[in-house]
Amino acid sequence: MTRARREVRVPVAGGDLAVGVWDAAEPDAPTILAIHGVTSSHLAWENLADALPGVRIIAPDLRGRGRSNELVGPAGMLSHADDLAAVARAHGLGPTVVVAHSMGAFVAVAFAARHPDLVARLLLVDGGLPLGAPAGLDADELVGAILGPTAARLNLRFADVAEYLDFWRDHPAFAADWTPALERYLAYDLVPAGDGGLRPATSYATTVEDTVDMNTTTTVVDSLAALSRPALLITVPRGLQDEAPGLYPDEHLRGLLAAYPDIAHERWEGFNHYTVVLSASGAARIAAAVERELSLATA
Repeated sequence: MTRARREVRVPVAGGDLAVGVWDAAEPDAPTILAIHGVTSSHLAWENLADALPGVRIIAPDLRGRGRSNELVGPAGMLSHADDLAAVARAHGLGPTVVVAHSMGAFVAVAFAARHPDLVARLLLVDGGLPLGAPAGLDADELVGAILGPTAARLNLRFADVAEYLDFWRDHPAFAADWTPALERYLAYDLVPAGDGGLRPATSYATTVEDTVDMNTTTTVVDSLAALSRPALLITVPRGLQDEAPGLYPDEHLRGLLAAYPDIAHERWEGFNHYTVVLSASGAARIAAAVERELSLATA
């Protein structure tokens, strides 16, 4: 049974941020902040919410995505970090365990460096440490090199939800993990296109802005240098197209872990970049890690 969820709006620079909240039955239940990836939404965490019934989960649609897709103003990791601070303060949170996937993990690192009073511990799922992005590319080429079809779809139009689901149905990442929860997540991604059709909610321009910031500026390395909260990085062996080696090839990963020895690391076999969050088995494993992080934060 899918856990009940409510949606709220939180004022931030340029407008209101849409936030999904899975409440827990107990009023003193622990709370986590959950941050989705570059072209995703808060519904990426539905499986995790079902796996953690005793934990309140607060998960925004980052600006330029989901129902926050019309927020005006600049993006980038620091803007997202300030949005998260507004979400945390609107919900009266103190230091909180932050769980983040893909680009969300880079946002989480910036959030912890910029607002350390609001962060207890970080759980970074297949993101957060610098990627080995190719050099010398313009912005569109960089997005294409890192995200490929994930970004290309943002400029497509679809007649209805069924056509969009068919577009995704043969995606190699979901060959063994197509579920009703995934269909709900994908359907939420659609908004009216203005011509009678539908389009993905994620702004391509914001995706470009964020990808450039993650990979060509010093924002990420500066945030990592300032990081004062414990962090666990989880990596998986396969990438966005279920391809090996995934976002963190072994040699690149070894260099990162040597450069950032205070960041703990676990390699989870059997998952790709999507299924580690969007499958029930991936969410169950993240749930176990969240419970461990919550215990450590309490201790």
